[in-house]
Amino acid sequence: MAAISPELSIPLRAKRRSPFGPVATLARRRFQLSARTPRELVVPLLTPILFALVIAPALKTALHTSSSYESFVATGTIGLLIPLNTMFAGIGVLVERESGAQRELLSAPIARGLLVLANLLVAFAITALQITVLLVVARARGIHFDVTASGFAWFAAGGALFTIAMYGLAETLAARVPSTEEYVGRVPVIAIVPWFLAGSLFPIGALPVFLTWFARFLPLTHALALVRYGLLDDPSSLHGIWRMHSTTASAALSLTVVAVFALVAMRVGLRAFTKRAVG
Repeated sequence: MAAISPELSIPLRAKRRSPFGPVATLARRRFQLSARTPRELVVPLLTPILFALVIAPALKTALHTSSSYESFVATGTIGLLIPLNTMFAGIGVLVERESGAQRELLSAPIARGLLVLANLLVAFAITALQITVLLVVARARGIHFDVTASGFAWFAAGGALFTIAMYGLAETLAARVPSTEEYVGRVPVIAIVPWFLAGSLFPIGALPVFLTWFARFLPLTHALALVRYGLLDDPSSLHGIWRMHSTTASAALSLTVVAVFALVAMRVGLRAFTKRAVG
């Protein structure tokens, strides 16, 4: 038998130790299950597009607001799209556990956390694609955005961290509920109710005082404020939260809130998944 040269043995050992290969394989498999047809990508977009292209103009006309209100609502729908999309991704985890190949995957010689990471990557990619489509459609409709390089960085960071956080919640819920039906029943409370309180359709200052204070503690409020600051160059949502003169400091504080939320949610999600896997 021919000996393996030293030049080849090192890359082979590195490849075996690298987690990127298994993550890529798992992510590709999850994507094939999650988006087997274009319909599965398009359907989750219908509600946000309806808000951005139909409800926003209707509200502008009914309330006699300026055209900037359309931009306000269009960016606010991102706060609905991210929770809905990530929570629906959690349904895939439940289906995998109940009737899929999760048991075989758990017996594979890979870290269990890589399964969660692969699912997160797919949910993140699909969500990013849908947000892009939403913004393109809104711009084609004539809705105005004012994006700078630094503004895009604030938007991307806030949106990315909030997506990670919501997927962590989805993994936690999927690990703790016994059935898909119970999971679906809890989705509105987690994904939809906070959206109405987080300044999606109107500034949080329009709420009663106690709800305004409650909204300031919602991570979605901070994520939407960063989205609007990034896409519209509108710091009013940030100032409504922090009541500070410095926009940069307000944005940094809101980004910190979303980052902490993402870190805690993913740690809890990983722990819940691991506990369920060994239970």
